[in-house]
Amino acid sequence: MMLAADVGGSKTLVGRFAPARPRPRLVAVRTLRTLDFDGLPSLLAASGLLDADIAAIGLGVAGPVVDGEVTMTNVPWRVRASDLHALAGQARVRLLNDLEAMAHAVPVLDPSELHTLQPGRPNAAGNAALIAAGTGLGEAVLHRVHGRLVPVPSEAGHADFAARTDDELALVRFLRARHGRADIERVISGIGLVQVAAFFHGDDACEVAGRFAEGDGPARVSAAATAGTCEACAATLGLVVDAYGAEAGNLALRAVATAGVYVGGGIAPKILPWLDRAFCRTFVDKPPMTALLRDVPVHVILNDQAALVGAAVAALDLLPAAGA
Repeated sequence: MMLAADVGGSKTLVGRFAPARPRPRLVAVRTLRTLDFDGLPSLLAASGLLDADIAAIGLGVAGPVVDGEVTMTNVPWRVRASDLHALAGQARVRLLNDLEAMAHAVPVLDPSELHTLQPGRPNAAGNAALIAAGTGLGEAVLHRVHGRLVPVPSEAGHADFAARTDDELALVRFLRARHGRADIERVISGIGLVQVAAFFHGDDACEVAGRFAEGDGPARVSAAATAGTCEACAATLGLVVDAYGAEAGNLALRAVATAGVYVGGGIAPKILPWLDRAFCRTFVDKPPMTALLRDVPVHVILNDQAALVGAAVAALDLLPAAGA
């Protein structure tokens, strides 16, 4: 058996899988509040899914993994693969960036788990790419190596935001005044929705959506935008969607992602009508590469357990082929 986890800033999914190729079979899953625990070992122990039958463990963690260690971006934990060996017994452990983990799921997703924004003309020999906005923003490239898509992690969500319009240039000045710089995550993410809402409202509150800084602020801004009850909230979501499409197009160009761009994370499935209307407009608006980008398939990942599945897929490589 195998164990996989998708360790996020607010919640962690832990799954027990039966090994199968190309996609392990989910047997049981638990959802736990990340900050209810003092570290990943105690969280995994509390899941009740870790026992002597586990032969391989795949862990997707939000943060850059270097030499088997990661300091999480939004959680005060330092996670070391070596710390898990005592807990895991003889199981082999693989620690991955959370977007790298999700990227491992891309090749095994079923069409029913995808919503297509642009069918394009997929190149079966090409690279792919993944961009995912949730609480924060993550990106990964999937390079085609000997016929297999191999995920390459990044911290591109913390790269500089590329403004394209007058409103976006003004937003950059606003973010610089507040934070010293304007990175992509402060525009395209739940964190970004709060910042962009404050920019358009000129305050930290809205008569319709309430205070943006509260935990459900991004959801309330999106709801007000979708209901048409607040023009500033609609402008907020419109700018974020435009920026999301543009950044996905940037990633597609950097990766030459002719096999497809996949949009993951918790935000996209909740705003599909907005994405259907506008995402691909800014995605392709990059002359002289517009024709190339029109041929790139663009899909939203609907499975909210994709990162968990991907962590299990990555853990398959820890098992002998005969054991799978």
